[in-house]
Amino acid sequence: MSVIVTEFVTLDGVAEDPDGSGGTATGGWAFRHGPEAVAGDKFRLGTLLETGTLLLGRTTWELFSKLWPGRTDEFSARLNAARKLVVSRTLTDVSAWQNSTLLPGDPIEVAERHDGDLIVIGSLGVAQALGRRGLVDEYRLLVFPSLAGPAAGSSTARRPPTCGWSPARRSAPRC
Repeated sequence: MSVIVTEFVTLDGVAEDPDGSGGTATGGWAFRHGPEAVAGDKFRLGTLLETGTLLLGRTTWELFSKLWPGRTDEFSARLNAARKLVVSRTLTDVSAWQNSTLLPGDPIEVAERHDGDLIVIGSLGVAQALGRRGLVDEYRLLVFPSLAGPAAGSSTARRPPTCGWSPARRSAPRC
């Protein structure tokens, strides 16, 4: 079992609001590089989408449930067919996107007990919670040549999860 976190991130480490749907001052930075920069299987998930389970936070799931179901290319078909666990305290219905199951509990419990690969796409809160507990086995980051952090005027920008490295750790985690 592996937990894999995938994130779009800027050169200065910002992962928040890559598409601009969050309405932040610097949002949309990933899409300023054209649709080809974010299209398809950029994180090389391949068959993991068929054998693993997506673990998504509410905000990411709500966005994806509007974007992906109508798409039919190979990557979209795999993403749509994938099993999805949705972490939320407020959602009551996840039928808008096939194979979605509401997870009202703790994503940490799921990661500790799940018998297969878990793939976190976006979902910064979920990724950070798992990273803080040392449950992330691999980070796949797609770095964009953009600045969106405090130097670019955003003092509230959320950062991607750390790899869990510390001087006390004997080996570096896979990032």
